[in-house]
Amino acid sequence: MTSSDPAAALRRIAFLLERAREPSYRVQAFRSAAVVVDAMDDAELKRRIRTNTLKDLKGIGPKTATVVVQAAKGQVPDYLADLEEKFAELVPLADDVAEFRAALRGDLHTHSDWSDGGSPIREMAEAALALGHEYMALTDHSPRLTVANGLTPERLEKQLDVVAALNEELAPFRILTGIECDINVDGSLDQTDELLERLDVVVASVHSDLRAESAAMTARMLTAVANPHTDVLGHCTGRLVIGRRQRDGTQRPRPESQFDAEAVFAACVEFGTAVEINSRPERLDPPKRLLRLAVETGCLFAIDTDAHAPGQLDWQGNGCERAVECDVDPDNVINTWLAEDLLDWTAGSRTPALTC
Repeated sequence: MTSSDPAAALRRIAFLLERAREPSYRVQAFRSAAVVVDAMDDAELKRRIRTNTLKDLKGIGPKTATVVVQAAKGQVPDYLADLEEKFAELVPLADDVAEFRAALRGDLHTHSDWSDGGSPIREMAEAALALGHEYMALTDHSPRLTVANGLTPERLEKQLDVVAALNEELAPFRILTGIECDINVDGSLDQTDELLERLDVVVASVHSDLRAESAAMTARMLTAVANPHTDVLGHCTGRLVIGRRQRDGTQRPRPESQFDAEAVFAACVEFGTAVEINSRPERLDPPKRLLRLAVETGCLFAIDTDAHAPGQLDWQGNGCERAVECDVDPDNVINTWLAEDLLDWTAGSRTPALTC
């Protein structure tokens, strides 16, 4: 690996450490450092290196600082070179994941402090820009999810005005207007058709009655997938592979919802709805067996972070890793597309998956 991108070198180290089952604190140290480096522009990075002040930044220690300095000089950092020699069998996979990640132009599932995120819209957008994204869909929750401070129609309309103003400032980067819309028990979407028509991206997700019988859940999801406003089917099984903290307490691990995956994925192909590859560490949804089924069915995909904070926007690597392992074609991932092509697709000129 040769790279003058320090953040990429840090992420690659984190990937190799994780795949080699090294302690999680070591993995997280390099991931956290990558987020810090991504947030700096080139001038600031050069100044920090010149003045030897990288370690003054929270999240940068002696080892990660050395990696940054060596990578910035165009060298393969010694730490990375040692790992690639020690875990040589993992290098091809790391190369494929890095290539896949580089193909992503944006993130289509993010949250701000307008719902249950922790940061303002501008901070989320600036973090996405620092990662090299060309666009980011803002998909705060819909009104039914009151525990997540879901947006009423009135609040969503106000948010659209805020996004329009920010887009004028941040151009050519673009915040795509959007929503993570609850799929109601009857399969309808939890927002007015008028507002859904105005949005760039609609992610439809099940957040309630997750233990429903398979037939009921299947019917619910099929109705939502067929809705012309639905662009992406979010975290389709609803599982939590590890517990997590939330504002209202701690959630325990949660099994997958039961549904007819063959029927749902076939409907996604028929109606031009992408299946989300959710990159959150506690979700990693869909499971690999279902992701492979979606690939075989001919689905389109969106590799998203479901980020609720700026640092979580770096989680896309999790989804890319799973995509590589399950033979997802990058051309069939809608957030590898140019914004204009993506928006033409979400506006209704949808085509089936490009390759199977």
